[in-house]
This record gives sequence, C-alpha cells and structure tokens, in this order.
Amino acid sequence: MRNRRHTKRWQINRETKVKLAGAQAFAQCFIKDINLKGLQISLRLKLSQEAFLKLDLILTDEFSLKIEAWVVWHRNIGGFNVYGLYFTKINEQDKEKIYKFVYKYLPQEISKKGEQEPEIKKGGETMQDRRIFARFPADFPLRFIDLHTNQEGEAQTRDFSAKGIGLVANKELKPNVPLEMWLRVPDRGEPLYTRGEVVWSEKLESNKYRAGIKLEKADLMAMSRIFRT
Repeated sequence: MRNRRHTKRWQINRETKVKLAGAQAFAQCFIKDINLKGLQISLRLKLSQEAFLKLDLILTDEFSLKIEAWVVWHRNIGGFNVYGLYFTKINEQDKEKIYKFVYKYLPQEISKKGEQEPEIKKGGETMQDRRIFARFPADFPLRFIDLHTNQEGEAQTRDFSAKGIGLVANKELKPNVPLEMWLRVPDRGEPLYTRGEVVWSEKLESNKYRAGIKLEKADLMAMSRIFRT
C-alpha cells in the first residue's frame, strides 16, 4: 500500500531559470526534483501562496515549459525560499519535455530499479496521473460521521495529501463507506471540513483500526493550511 501512495520524483539538482507571469525577466532558481505533476524549487523570490501561479521555466535551451502551479508548501532554508509546487495545468507536450530532459541529462534516474517511462496520453488520466500527491506525516485529531449509519467517531491522522488521508480510528471503517470529516488543525482556525470515501481498512488492535480515505476532491487550501502549522 505504501508504495502506491506517491509518484517517483526525479532528483535533478540543477540551476535553471523561471519567470512569473507579469515579470520582465527570468530569475535564477534551483530545482531539486521534478515529476510530471510537480517540482521542488528554491529561489530568492517570494511566491504568492494560496494562489495559482503562471510560470515560464527553462530547464535548458532545448527544454522550456509553460505551466500553471499551486504552492503546496513553503520553507525558508539558508535565506532561500523553497517551495513545493503542484502543476494545476500542464500540457502533454510539456510532460513529454520533462521526461525527455531527465532521460537525456540524468539517465541514471530513469534507469533506477522499477522506473518505467510514464504513460502520456491525451483525453484521459493515466494511472500515474492519479498518483500525483505525495503523502506527508500529519498527526491531528479528526472527527467523522459514517454517512451509511450516521454514527460519529474519533480518529487521529497519520498522513495527509491533497487527495487522501491515512488515519487510525476508534471503530471499524468498511471500504466504500462515505464519510464527513472535521480535521482539527492547531492554527486557531475553524476545523477543516472535507468529505471522502474509505478505500481500505485493517484492524490494528482492540478498538483501533487503520484506514485510507480518498477525498472527494483535491483540497489544496487544506494542504497549505496544514503546512503552515
């Protein structure tokens, strides 16, 4: 189950150039890793959070991209702003450019055990596209309602992504059961409300059950709020 929760990121560790929409010139940046759904970027510029960004990114003179992205998380490391970006809009040609760039300049990343060329097709989402959100540790209390029985329960999250939650609950959650959930984030704000469906469940011990929840829709706002805590 753990291996199915994230998409492989290619470690490129390369200086590149980026230009935000409305900027007059490109700025130097450093990309640590990238895949077909996002990247980790470091630069001195401060990006707007909780906003959609339009970016021109030059990997090399041969491989330039036009993308739209959402800032999922931000950290300041050594005076540089480090961001995790999720591509909210990227065309198939630019996906292919990313793969060809890695294949040409970092073939060792492609040839790692288990690495296969991603399927890129128009008119539909691939299996790789559906594994787009890395999971991050998140230990927060959560209250839920089982919409089949209308019974309430308590749980503690173990990991979180914009598309799913891993948790430990005080009652058994059967697969395919829809849930309403309220996540208590310690930022003095209102509990985060979301809906999802139980994908898998297993018993850990008496009155403790581990479960994976697929959210109804990607909640990027929630991801930003959780990372700020």
